[in-house]
Amino acid sequence: MSDPAVDALRPGAVPPSPAGLSLDRLAGYLAEHRPELAVGPLRANLIAGGKSNLTYLLHLGDREVVLRRPPLGHVLATAHDMAREFRVISALAPTDVPVPGALLLCTDPEVIGAPFYLMERMPGEVFRTRAQTDPLGDERRRALALAMMDTLAALHSVEPSTVGLSDFGRPEGYLARQVRRWGGQLDRSRSRPLPGIDELRDVLAATAPEGANAGRIVHGDYRLDNLLASADPVAVHAVLDWEMATLGDPLADLGLLLTYWDVLGGSDTAAGNPVADGLGPRAGFPTGGELIDRYARRSDVNVGPLHWHVALGCFKLAVICEGIHYRHTLGQTLGEGFDRIGEMVAPLVAHGLTAARER
Repeated sequence: MSDPAVDALRPGAVPPSPAGLSLDRLAGYLAEHRPELAVGPLRANLIAGGKSNLTYLLHLGDREVVLRRPPLGHVLATAHDMAREFRVISALAPTDVPVPGALLLCTDPEVIGAPFYLMERMPGEVFRTRAQTDPLGDERRRALALAMMDTLAALHSVEPSTVGLSDFGRPEGYLARQVRRWGGQLDRSRSRPLPGIDELRDVLAATAPEGANAGRIVHGDYRLDNLLASADPVAVHAVLDWEMATLGDPLADLGLLLTYWDVLGGSDTAAGNPVADGLGPRAGFPTGGELIDRYARRSDVNVGPLHWHVALGCFKLAVICEGIHYRHTLGQTLGEGFDRIGEMVAPLVAHGLTAARER
């Protein structure tokens, strides 16, 4: 959603700032630290769609770049780490994983009100809604989904030490630590009764596997609408939103992907939801099982039963949705679609409990 005020500027004027971004301070920072970027009038638009970190398109004279910063208010520790995102896209630049070019990292919250980074604007479209995916037809939807899985397999095949990421995380005990981490986030975001969610946390904690594939680079929130892609021809141009990337078990990426794809994108109870409206079998894409088969053919990761990992995905996404719901109740969200996020928590918890009990 753009801020119309930023487009009505007289030449040489300092533009009004969209919410969450101080353009005058940003202009001064760029003039001092990256003068080659401080050219022409600075304008900005808030890019719609994201439900977590805020993303802006900056117009720097004739050049366009993208700025990322944490959400407003109630920011949970480590959940919106700009330096982490910047480091991983910088490291993956020479690999087969498509990422935006990293331009600038600023960890000083005094400049715009929070740490931020700049990256190159990449071609492609974020496919998020049925209005975007329905016109693709069966063949292109299938090709797009398979390209998504090929890109994930390419990510998981990158050896961390070859790109300077050997210290990017602690692979040992990653899955159990994920349960503790998201349980802690839940406790800091809890603002209403959430039946079943503590039981789900307890079941996951008691049954966490060791993680035979630990030590790979995991994205942490991999799904179709975190990609910039094109459908004619089908191609993935960039993987976005690396705020939760680390070294861990790649099966966690698969479990969360299936949560978006089959649980939210395939459930009648979640039809038309604001998280995965254009994803999954309900939107005409292949089933999650077909996607996992494609991944297994392209990857050397040992893909075993994924019930526990889907349950973890349900728990993690339920906690994320609850945190966004809490920020929305405080009036700290920007854009549209936040009013229904809280409705996703209950079905995610119910499916997570079912998946956690499967063997």
